[in-house]
Parts: sequence; C-alpha cells; structure tokens
Amino acid sequence: MEYTKFGRSELRVSRICMGCMGFGEAGNGQHTWTVDEARSREIIKRGLELGINFFDTAISYQNGTSEQYVGRALRDFTRREDVVVATKFLPRTQEEIEAGITGQRHIERMLDKSLENLGLDHVDLYIYHMWDYQTPLYDIMEGLSRAVKAGKVRYIGISNCFAWQLAKANALAEKEGFPRFVSVQGHYNLIFREEEREMARLCAEDQIAMTPYSALAGGRLSRHPGETTKRYEQDSYARLKYGATQEQDELIIRRVAEVAEKHGVTMTEVSLAWLLQKVTAPVVGATKLSHIEGAAKAAQLHLTPEETAYLEEPYVPHALVGVMAQNTRETAKEKHVWSAKV
Repeated sequence: MEYTKFGRSELRVSRICMGCMGFGEAGNGQHTWTVDEARSREIIKRGLELGINFFDTAISYQNGTSEQYVGRALRDFTRREDVVVATKFLPRTQEEIEAGITGQRHIERMLDKSLENLGLDHVDLYIYHMWDYQTPLYDIMEGLSRAVKAGKVRYIGISNCFAWQLAKANALAEKEGFPRFVSVQGHYNLIFREEEREMARLCAEDQIAMTPYSALAGGRLSRHPGETTKRYEQDSYARLKYGATQEQDELIIRRVAEVAEKHGVTMTEVSLAWLLQKVTAPVVGATKLSHIEGAAKAAQLHLTPEETAYLEEPYVPHALVGVMAQNTRETAKEKHVWSAKV
C-alpha cells in the first residue's frame, strides 16, 4: 500500500480509503444491501492487513450502526494511533430548526452521538456531509471550530458542495480564525468527471485533499456492460446517478475492460488506477473481501499516458444528479430570493 500526506493536514493516509456505507444493520437506514457486523469485521480486518489505514463512515449510514461496527472492529484489530477515522454530520432537521436548535448546538449533538457510536474520544476528520441551506455558514464554521478546540476533531472536511461554496467557507474560516476544510468528498469517477471543471483546480491550488465517493460508479466500472449483481439491482440511488447516461458510459466501460485484459488485471484495478492519478484517496466501498483486495491492488497499477487518454477520450458532459442536483435547485432559490430583494 502507498501512503500520502492528506492535503495541508498532518495526517498520512493510505491511497485507498475504505468506504463503510455498506456496513450496518440492513433495513435500519436507507440501504437494504448492507452486510452484518460479522462480515463487516472480516472486511475491515482484511483492509488493515492490506495496509489500509483510512476509514470513512457517517452517522446517517444505517442509523449509526455503520459507525458502531467500524468502531468496534478498529478497537479490536488495531491501535487508535495507527488509523485515520472520518465520519460525517447531516444538516439540521426541520424539527431542530423549529425548536431553535442552533447550527453550533446541532454539530455538537451529532458529533457526540458519532463519538458514542464509534467508541472514540475524537475523530481525525469530521465531514460536513451536505450543504445546509437553512443554517448560516458562520454557525457551521463556528460549530466545527468549537469541536476542534474541544479536542473532539482533528481536521474538518466537506462533501457534496460546489467549488464556490468550498472557497467561500475557507475564506470565512481564514477571516474569522476558524479551521479550514482540508478535504472534499465529491462525486468523481471515470464516467462522471464534472469535478474537473472547477473543484479539481481549486483543490490543486489550495492543497485540498480530494477523496471522491462512487469511485467505481456503483460497480459499473468493475464489470462488463450487462453484468449485474444483487447490489446493482437494489441500489436505486446508483441507478438515479447513472441510468440516464448508460449508453455513453458503456463506451468508456468497454475501454476499461480492454485495458484490464491487456494488463491481466481486473476492471476495478484499472478504474481506480485512473482515479488515483487525479485524487488523494478515493473512497472505495466494500461488501466482500474481493472488493477491498481489488482496490488495494489498484495502488500498484500505473497506466501509461496513452492508456489514460484512451480511457478519457469518449467522455461527454453529464448532468448533475442526486445531492448535487438538489444543491443546484437550492442555489437557484437563493439567487431568486436575492434578486427579489434587489
């Protein structure tokens, strides 16, 4: 396994981050294809054996049971100082807003619950899971600053945002003396490259680590077109993200298969090897031992410039989907309100 410095932070992380969204009590959250604790422990243990030291979860994954599984496994299989643990918090609920719970208090409550789930006294990276359009940015940044000062969080990251939002947040942090976001977790892979328009350039300029999710496009970049799995059939969110562009995406997926055959490796290894040229550490989900073993091998595969260009050439622009499509709608609402005031 290769390791790298994590943006401007003092963290040193494995080039592969284990995504833990697939761990947790099935049916106890938004996913039905998750694996139980015994299976999760096997995968986490194997990841540690392969040199993975970076684990990403969230309080929203299976109502906190992902955090619980991850915390117990790490306590049993490794030392706290040898791993980098990241988790995420959600925006305020409507009930919290109506009850007058501030953004600062909301972050404190969510963090304390995550630490309880994980069985830890701090997390290395606390991630703003999605932009909260109903809470002032100052409240979010101050709440995160308090968490860092309290010793409960080492560094902060952000997910599912536009480049202008990340730049705005870090400018506010610099002005007020708050911690800056050291990483961003966005939607980025070989068949969805919209992050290259602005986000990748901002991150390169400001030394912000990129840890993209959906690194294998819900498994699409791991198998030939037409091949399906249980998760593929049950993952409605992945179908939402990729269903409309299936035909054009398959042109790239076939090229992935060609390059994999040429090297005598899996499609997973080729797809992740391409992404590893672009980012700090992709978040790779695993619900089988083979998933994390394939991801670890990718760190050893190096594509030629010609192979990289061949994989990239068929790409065409994609519409934003999922959380980022919602962000677009919310941003449009803000612009409409601002225009009306003017």
